[in-house]
Amino acid sequence: MRILLAEDEPHLCDQVKKLLNAEGRVVDIANNGTDAQYLGTTEPYDMIILDLGLPERDGISVLREWRNAGIKTPVLILTARDGWSERVDGLDAGADDYMTKPFHLPELAARVRAILRRQSGQLNPVIEMGNVMLDTRNGRVTVDDVPVDLTAQEIAVLTYLAHNAGRMIPRTELSEHIYEYDGDRDSNTIAVFINRLRKKLGPDLITTVRGRGYMIDPG
Repeated sequence: MRILLAEDEPHLCDQVKKLLNAEGRVVDIANNGTDAQYLGTTEPYDMIILDLGLPERDGISVLREWRNAGIKTPVLILTARDGWSERVDGLDAGADDYMTKPFHLPELAARVRAILRRQSGQLNPVIEMGNVMLDTRNGRVTVDDVPVDLTAQEIAVLTYLAHNAGRMIPRTELSEHIYEYDGDRDSNTIAVFINRLRKKLGPDLITTVRGRGYMIDPG
């Protein structure tokens, strides 16, 4: 799952990115409102974390522009401690949730997971796929209750397919959601990750739709 973090505090960006990367998320960073608006408009993010106090363009105007353009990507806004009016404005502008600075990183991760679950219609943080279980809280994967070691890219592929179970995902879409903005989006490597997942998790978990993409049966 791919997330845009629009935040201008370098230390906070580093902390949040490491936290979300550890859960199998891919994170792009925009440190000003202009870049945030552009990336949020042109890139297919699964959700956006948006600081309202961005330089160049404030978060509220960026959010309103996204919503006016019909962009429905879920947005979690970050506001200053005393910015209750900003919270109201942000929610009225189309935000899905908010957090007040300073905040605890585990709570941010939990809110991100909750938003992504709602977006995909998943109610449980643990996704069951036959004998395979994916815990979205920590990226832990088991087969018949036995832990399986996956790479970050393998977790990213599995997570996106699991959140979209029952829908055929084209290779190009999958590559757009597992690589960062400046990453090498070679859709041909997707087949390599799929083959590795089949070896580790079983050959029947992921179905190939010939010439089109991949799918996990919702069971």
